[in-house]
Amino acid sequence: MKADTKIVSSLLVLASCCLLPVSASLAQDSANKTAPTKNATATSQTTKNKTKAALKIDYQKFTLANGLEVIFHVDKSDPVVAVNLTAHVGSAREKAGRTGFAHLFEHLLFLESENLGKGGLDKMTARIGGSGANGSTSQDRTNYLQTVPKDALEKMIWAEADKLGWFINTVTDQVLAKEKQVVKNEKRQSVDNNPYGHTSYVIDKALYPTDHPYNWQVIGSLEDLQNATVDDVKEFFRRWYVPNNVTLVIAGDFDTAQAKQWVEKYFGEIKRGEEVKPLAKRAGFVKETVKLYHEDNFARVPALTMVWPAVEQLHADSYALDVLSEYLSRGKKAPFYKVLVEDKKLTSNVSIGNRTSEVAGQFMLSVRAFDGKSLDEVASAVNEAFALFEKNGISEKDLNRIKAGQETRFYNSLSSVLGKSSQLAEYNYLTGNPGYVEQDIKNILAVTPADVMRVYEKYVKGKNYVATSFVPKGKMNLALSGSTKAEVVEEKIVQGAEAAVDPNINATYTKTPSKIKRDQEPAYGAPAEVKIPKVWNNKLSNGMQVFGIQNDEVPLMQFEIVIDGGLLLEDINKVGVANLMARMMTQGTAKKTPQELEEAIQQLGASINVSARTEDVRISVNTLARNYQATIDLVEEILLEPRWDEKEFGLLKQSVISQIRQQEANPNAIASNAYSKLLYGENNIRSRNILGSADSINAITLDDLKAYYAKNLSPSVARMHVVGALEKTSVSASLKDLSNKWKAKKVDLPAPTIINSTANTAKVYFVDVPDAKQSVLQIGYPALAATDKDYYAASVMNYILGGGGFASRLTQQLREGKGYTYGIRSGFSGSKSTGDFSISSGVRTNVTLESAQLVKQILQDYAMTYSDADLETTKSFLIKSNARAFETANAKLGMLENISKYGWTPNYVKEREQIVKAMTVEQIKSLSQKYLDPNKMFWLVVGDAKTQLPRMKELGFGDPIQLNK
Repeated sequence: MKADTKIVSSLLVLASCCLLPVSASLAQDSANKTAPTKNATATSQTTKNKTKAALKIDYQKFTLANGLEVIFHVDKSDPVVAVNLTAHVGSAREKAGRTGFAHLFEHLLFLESENLGKGGLDKMTARIGGSGANGSTSQDRTNYLQTVPKDALEKMIWAEADKLGWFINTVTDQVLAKEKQVVKNEKRQSVDNNPYGHTSYVIDKALYPTDHPYNWQVIGSLEDLQNATVDDVKEFFRRWYVPNNVTLVIAGDFDTAQAKQWVEKYFGEIKRGEEVKPLAKRAGFVKETVKLYHEDNFARVPALTMVWPAVEQLHADSYALDVLSEYLSRGKKAPFYKVLVEDKKLTSNVSIGNRTSEVAGQFMLSVRAFDGKSLDEVASAVNEAFALFEKNGISEKDLNRIKAGQETRFYNSLSSVLGKSSQLAEYNYLTGNPGYVEQDIKNILAVTPADVMRVYEKYVKGKNYVATSFVPKGKMNLALSGSTKAEVVEEKIVQGAEAAVDPNINATYTKTPSKIKRDQEPAYGAPAEVKIPKVWNNKLSNGMQVFGIQNDEVPLMQFEIVIDGGLLLEDINKVGVANLMARMMTQGTAKKTPQELEEAIQQLGASINVSARTEDVRISVNTLARNYQATIDLVEEILLEPRWDEKEFGLLKQSVISQIRQQEANPNAIASNAYSKLLYGENNIRSRNILGSADSINAITLDDLKAYYAKNLSPSVARMHVVGALEKTSVSASLKDLSNKWKAKKVDLPAPTIINSTANTAKVYFVDVPDAKQSVLQIGYPALAATDKDYYAASVMNYILGGGGFASRLTQQLREGKGYTYGIRSGFSGSKSTGDFSISSGVRTNVTLESAQLVKQILQDYAMTYSDADLETTKSFLIKSNARAFETANAKLGMLENISKYGWTPNYVKEREQIVKAMTVEQIKSLSQKYLDPNKMFWLVVGDAKTQLPRMKELGFGDPIQLNK
């Protein structure tokens, strides 16, 4: 999505055993002379468990003469390679009045370069089967990353070098004007049109002085973005996008000698830039406690956020602050849970985090209170919770419990080559040492209970802080006493405020010279052979089917038990039972109190979640392989011996009602709920929000949950999927007890829902969200079941329409061409029941009609304009991307789900390749005429009715129908 998402640092590790880490096998200095590096492996242990487990991430590092630092990591488990280009420049390097430049660059670098041409990287990505060229910007760095089949590595190195050395001439006034609109749409989507979206802006303005590099937001301000000129852009690029400020990481299945030649060939002649000096560490400063409030247009419950200045990333105290934040707020034993959730019943959750960046950090506490609760009452409870912590401190046992979770999260972060590349790059730009994980682990393991109390007293207790109260419109009385109004800039909705842009104007410039021929894309390497995982299966004596894949890349086990039913088995007049029942199952067992169960899970470094969905209830588990049997034992206890705790039931009901209230003002949630009702009709259970309504939740009793559990949870309708470091025999043996104790019973599942879409006549429906800065569009109608013979072929047909990201027409025309949106997609969804075809997007409010008209035109023209080149791109992507199909544990679980649910063979991906290879343009045109009829679709708009509803009549589908008069 090319957004300003921050990759959180520090590989957190270790716990009740030992472990890990990174081995640096080869490095070179800036003169390219080979020099051995210290072996960065680390092993540790606790007094209770002396089992040793080590994980190596071998890397090579060398530096080109121009200063480009290059890191290689070889991982041949899948035929893929991640390429990660990280520039050590984020918003902290910007000038006042020109904020948002680092993030704007993240967007611009994808658009064009001299030798790839306009949209070249995105077009190439589609052809080579890449994961989608993406990037992210933080306060400190901007990265560009993608996973591709290994045969495309030279192409990616060539393309990334073109960004760095042959890009800036392609940026024109028209290019800049259009991309400004895209970035402003991103800001509207993530900030302006989002509940509590302005919180970080208000905090950072108060926490950091105006000359501090963290005083402004990564995404910048609408005004600064609008004022940016091409000369500003070129100055920024030439200062910061230089080889000596960039790290290139290549991770995956490749030959290092060949890759080094390619790196030197394509990057070597790019000129070194001016020296880049590190920014000085500088904590935020609060002279006296600051209290600010904001009446939030999208908030339905009041939110209190409190922030204390803290230390930067990798600071010695940051590790104890990490532990402190987790201990205070996570779990039923946490002081904040006990006081604010259990005792005072002010909220369902308290979030506390230690947010670290390169220059400074924040210790942040956030509470979304229940509807109508005063934030003064919340603040008083916060003080009580801190006092409780001061009284009791943290025990060694609790410290080990937290470290166990850190270890599991560490391994999960390394489950893909892209994850490994990001971590190696981050350590490198922060410390110059990609193998810094060795010291990172030592620092984590060194934390003691005394350290946790020490950092609390040093940074939090009695210290000045910034407090923000975000309250619903007209509810100022709920804000913290003594608060003053926060300065928040609200965009006004004005028709025609932005000038139109012409995407067809080509840049004219003198090409940058090169010593090599760069205007020809390199050839593919040796073909990347798809590795189909070996699938095993078993059927337990109670009827439950088990499907597994052994995966030894990391010492983890990930599995899920899927029990068919879910929302479909609920009473339509009392919806919410399945969700409440699922959430209650982890609130203790017959043998363990809620707190005891939670601690037992956490001591294993595991996570066990039970959730309800439309068609099933599922238990999802992630755990260390060495703790798999103990985790399975807990799953068995959760499944067979629920506690049905009255107190927890009351707390859960409050939590769900609060969640429903918050959805009522979230434009995306509003659109999803309204669209479901249009799609399925009021009398179909599928039209209902699985959370239920406030009225239905209030009416549900614990007996309703027990009845649902007794009637519908049976191994006869259950499937288990297992991916991890244990073989079939071990997994099968671990399930014997569950098989004997969990008795099968007959469960009557409803027949698949089949909906005829041909009866529809297009209508425009509108939900009013006053002063919305974006309109959410949800367009579509019932289409196909996943089991339909046309389903996969229709998905192939949709790739160029809206399923192919930046290769799709919807994205190219609405985002890249017009700047109307930050993102738009289309797709078919279905199961054994009829699903839908839908198009969804958030668009700038003042082009709501124009966006819908353009979507309509694209749909009408699709069959007539689909070309041989479109089909060639589609085939190339869908076939080549299969090299990435099974890289992660989640991807393998998805494969097992398809096999168990639909009866597909383990080879179904190769079978689908044959469908793709046989597709013709005529078939695509026939499918699009059959399944893409805009004159039969629902056209749902969630936005500002006073300015946009009257205009929607011009779409040509009659008078819009307002759904929330």
